[in-house]
Amino acid sequence: MRTIDDLGALSGKTVLVRSDLNVPLNAEGQITDDGRVRASVPTIKRLTDAGARVVVCAHLGRPKGAPEPKYSLRPVADRLSELLGFSVLFATDTVGESANETVDKLHKGEVALLENLRFNPGETSKDDAERGAFADQLSHLADAYVSDGFGVVHRKQASVYDIAQRLPRAAGGLVETEVSVLGRLTTSPERPYAVVLGGAKVSDKLGVIENLLGKADLLLIGGGMVFTFLAAQGHEVGKSLLEEDQIERVKGYLADAEQRGVQIVLPTDVVAATAFSADADHEVVAADAIPADRMGLDVGPESAKKFADVIRSAKTVFWNGPMGAFEMQPFAEGTKVVAQALADVTKDGSLTVVGGGDSAAAVRQLGFADDDFGHISTGGGASLELLEGKDLPGLSVLED
Repeated sequence: MRTIDDLGALSGKTVLVRSDLNVPLNAEGQITDDGRVRASVPTIKRLTDAGARVVVCAHLGRPKGAPEPKYSLRPVADRLSELLGFSVLFATDTVGESANETVDKLHKGEVALLENLRFNPGETSKDDAERGAFADQLSHLADAYVSDGFGVVHRKQASVYDIAQRLPRAAGGLVETEVSVLGRLTTSPERPYAVVLGGAKVSDKLGVIENLLGKADLLLIGGGMVFTFLAAQGHEVGKSLLEEDQIERVKGYLADAEQRGVQIVLPTDVVAATAFSADADHEVVAADAIPADRMGLDVGPESAKKFADVIRSAKTVFWNGPMGAFEMQPFAEGTKVVAQALADVTKDGSLTVVGGGDSAAAVRQLGFADDDFGHISTGGGASLELLEGKDLPGLSVLED
């Protein structure tokens, strides 16, 4: 994979950097988790220190190919300015008059941020020609391209894939780190190797479960997806989230794991509530005896302790997906206990990797610092697809 070193001298050159700045905003338009912005800074600083004129491009949310004020990247430009220690120029469009004028104003070591890429339909188009036309316009803004948005490298989009075919290209430091760390999970993990999976649906994790059954020693299952596993064992799950169409497939995973000697650890107790609400009546019940009128919203205290004990025995841990509805205080304890166990083994020298998306949001919301863990991935879907062994277009296009 080509790196920034392969681009040669950058002083005075204009470098287009694809970052992942898809941060959560509250109703007032304020950033509630700036982790991805902070993760983008080292590569940007490396380029400005080399004298490059840096043009950052990114997306936020899911606008439908047209400007929507609530998805503007202007708040991100303000936060990026604070983190860099100097003003970041902001273009109010992607490849139009404002973008061209803003880039023309840049001096060596300065940074501009383009408006949300997804305000242009060419960014996400399935039509190669439309996507390519947008990539052509982007390429006219710069002399070289650096891919540093790991969270989008699994997408065949104009700013991720097509642009890299039009300019001298390289992976940024963040993408390099992500590929290196996640690669260790599939090629040479120190054992015991534990994988902790949570989140809402089994169907979101099918590929990674199949691939990791042949690589991990222990598979711990929590979150909403656990109820499909419990149902596959013949247990009543009440009103809990259940993917009935996946039960047979999960039965196959259980049988495959037993044959391979991989231990699948399921909760023995859950916190069950009458409704999906922080105010709902809730109680701890046995995982194999969830009342018909209740839904499981967290792993129970016995299960959380068991999961923590397993994690503390591991030398490598990958975690993707919260153990429950952590956004609501009554159902956050399981996720918090698992996060603390990962933090503990990190101090002891184990490799711990927290998958992006909800997992990253959860640890920060629960008061943990990024450096409490070995690595917090910036890409939820991208990290899972890499672990599944899939070819990611945004990475393959960076190869020689």
